Amino acid sequence: MKFSYKENKNDTGIINDILLRPRKDRRLLSNVPDKERIRKGIDRRGQKILDESVSDSNAFINGNKAGIRYLMQTDIKIRCKSSKGNLTFITRSIDISTTGMLIELQDKKQLDIINEADKVKLQFKILPGSMPEGYEMKVNIDAKKVRNTIDESGKILCGMEFLETLSEYSNRKKDKYFLLTSSLILFFISLFIILMRAESIIYFKFNKWLYLYSIIAAVFLLSRYLFGALYKPVPIDTSYTPGVTIIIPCFNEEEWIQRTILSCINQDYPIDKLEVIVVDDYSHDRSVEKIKDIVEELKKEKRFDVEKRLKYIVQEKNMGKREALCTGVLNAKHDLVVFVDSDSFLDPFAIINLVQPFKDPKMGGVSGRTDVANTYTNTLTKMQSVRYYIAFRIMKAAEAYFDAVTCLSGPLSCYKKQIIIDNMEAWRNQKFLGQRATFGDDRAMTNFVLSKHRTSYQDTAICSTIVPNKYKVFLKQQMRWKRSWLRESIIGGKFMWKKEPFMSLFFYIGLLVPLAAPIVVVYNLIYVPVVHNIFPTTFLVGVLMMALMMSFAQMFFRKSTTWIFGLLFCLYYEVVLLWQMPIAWVTFWKSTWGTRMTPSDIEAKKKKEQKKAAKKFNKKGGIKNEK
Repeated sequence: MKFSYKENKNDTGIINDILLRPRKDRRLLSNVPDKERIRKGIDRRGQKILDESVSDSNAFINGNKAGIRYLMQTDIKIRCKSSKGNLTFITRSIDISTTGMLIELQDKKQLDIINEADKVKLQFKILPGSMPEGYEMKVNIDAKKVRNTIDESGKILCGMEFLETLSEYSNRKKDKYFLLTSSLILFFISLFIILMRAESIIYFKFNKWLYLYSIIAAVFLLSRYLFGALYKPVPIDTSYTPGVTIIIPCFNEEEWIQRTILSCINQDYPIDKLEVIVVDDYSHDRSVEKIKDIVEELKKEKRFDVEKRLKYIVQEKNMGKREALCTGVLNAKHDLVVFVDSDSFLDPFAIINLVQPFKDPKMGGVSGRTDVANTYTNTLTKMQSVRYYIAFRIMKAAEAYFDAVTCLSGPLSCYKKQIIIDNMEAWRNQKFLGQRATFGDDRAMTNFVLSKHRTSYQDTAICSTIVPNKYKVFLKQQMRWKRSWLRESIIGGKFMWKKEPFMSLFFYIGLLVPLAAPIVVVYNLIYVPVVHNIFPTTFLVGVLMMALMMSFAQMFFRKSTTWIFGLLFCLYYEVVLLWQMPIAWVTFWKSTWGTRMTPSDIEAKKKKEQKKAAKKFNKKGGIKNEK
């Protein structure tokens, strides 16, 4: 079975998404443990990371990931030293892992040179998007030949093992400098912001509301970074594996649904405690056909009881995402349910990590971390990659410090099934100001859970998702998110005061700061320069410091070269996204998605077309009357 990626199509406007391309494993379910415990869940390439006699789960996960090979074709300079002298030649790579790479040699002479060499050094560049984020770098590493073969076409293939892993190499060459640089800069940025707010206190009497806002905003932001830095995920207890049902709602997602289903069933989790239910909400494309194909293919894996653990349901009409999720919950056999979006792909160890916080009996829901799958596609996706990482690793982590995460995100979240059943009718029929709520299902359910239970975030439970690569689609998505954020924040404000005092305070401040931001920006960038003839230096420097804080936090935690796009995102936010908030104030009752044709969107489109037709008709009628 082939799982395709987006293709470039000339003259169609389709943007080519750059995605990781792991080399296809000959085993379809390479991470699923079998009942006989014969299979090993680690590739031989990962043995350098892990001695399987060691029971450390983190070491096992690292060893597993070390064995993943990614397709990467690039020039490789090979320098061989021997008693005969030094020889250098250039060849091409085929794939790469953190422990080695497969290269294609031009002739037997090159193979003989490698065989006779006392020392072999490989020089190459890891291209952005060819390996997980953070590995993009220039490499000059010692290696040794471990095997060579001749393929069907007669090409000589040579397997090279690095004498140190790329993780170790990166830490020695790059990461320590990233860590030192970002740490120092973050310290000075924080100090600078504190000094600026001290100035606000001095000038407080001249404009108490403006300077009060600046002080509150600075304290809010710095506290988020502080508590985010203090956060630690719950470690894996391999003896704790409660029953889990993964529910995937699908609507017109033919491109990604097979990959999503495969990632959900291919989990390192006891097979008798994991089931997957796909609910198609009456898709208009080939989603159902794709679902049936992958389900039938996976059912051939008799060894893993897939037929008993994977099923799909097709709704008779389009009823919305919440109805699809409710259908899945009512058919789930386990006590924990995991919601996964149909364009999100789970890490093989996502579920074992995601369930760990439920060892706390008061825990009601847990969100995993969502990374961007198509980070390196263009500037927009790179900006979103930084934004996503900071939103989860800093903002959600800070809330998790108080067991009060305010949004268990749609791409990957786990709930106690009974809590959803208890609130199902209120959730599926939710109305706000007389309008039915069709989006913001994750925030709405989070409010139901958080009102009586704890919610948390597990940074080690990772999934990746496809983000918009076009600004038009991105802006529609952001408007929808702002509307749901505003609606659910107002609802959440009714009970958040009952939570831990610090968390309650930060919640209400977090509601106030974005709402007032457009007014503050207008005052500083328009009113002050025009009326008082003063250039807003302090305000602009403050915005720059906030942007640098995001960028260098990305560098510190992720060690990624995308950190610079944090600055661009903050600029884009101030110029464009910020001004969606006033629109959200007066339109948050709208129920259209904007990015897909839901029933609400279809109805809105019809009304718009009817108004347009009526206007055109009236205009023509007016012309005739004049004649």
